[in-house]
Amino acid sequence: MDLEIAGRTALITGAAGGIGRHTAAALLDEGVTVVMSDQSADDLEEARAWLGERRSVPVLIAQDLSTDAAAVELAAKVAEQVGDIDILVNGAGITGATGAFHEISDDDWVEAITTNLLSAVRVTRALLPALRRGGWGRIVYVNSEDAVQPYDDELPYCASKAGLLSFAKGLSRSYADEGLLVNSVSPAFINTPMTDAMMEKRADEKGTDMDGAIDSFLDEERPYMELGRRGLPEEVASVIAFLCSERASFVNGSNYRVDSGSVATL
Repeated sequence: MDLEIAGRTALITGAAGGIGRHTAAALLDEGVTVVMSDQSADDLEEARAWLGERRSVPVLIAQDLSTDAAAVELAAKVAEQVGDIDILVNGAGITGATGAFHEISDDDWVEAITTNLLSAVRVTRALLPALRRGGWGRIVYVNSEDAVQPYDDELPYCASKAGLLSFAKGLSRSYADEGLLVNSVSPAFINTPMTDAMMEKRADEKGTDMDGAIDSFLDEERPYMELGRRGLPEEVASVIAFLCSERASFVNGSNYRVDSGSVATL
């Protein structure tokens, strides 16, 4: 299917991760100019090598997004290298501290909220003038099932993602009449470096291998994932690419769950 976005320009944050690089691949295949941003220049170079020969080579910008000044700096670098963007995919995020509520400190909460919510707010604010100038735009926030189905051992992550979901829904009302549409994608247990780290920790705790850790996690923690496996990052990226496209011209303020049924409510 032609997504009718050839010639558009996109910025992806958190682009070196599994979902980010697959989203870059999907957009590059549609003829989009792609800027990939993440904290580590080395990770970005590895992601570019993974992409291989595509229609165009992505622009790489290493940038920490822990402050508003850093987000403004990212926007300036993007403008200098590619001009205005049409598409913003906010994929930067961390799992953060896990465990019992009484074991989690203020600093743990601040880290999760700063990375998962405030970095998206800052980048959106910094790139908003560019997104509004074209009369056509797309913003997609990579969220999580945890935004609507929280787990008691991941509370900082869950709360930060719930805040991001609320932010995205509210923002979708602000600029839609200018052609700027805002949506979210909420994956569950995708095969990425983030969940690899979770499963390696679980394997150590349970004295098993990765496969055993994944199987027990699905049985004990995610019983509603009816397909009985981790999702693939490209399965998330395909939904993100659709929401970035002209084909999603009447989709605004939505949250698309890519979760194999993990969320147990409507």
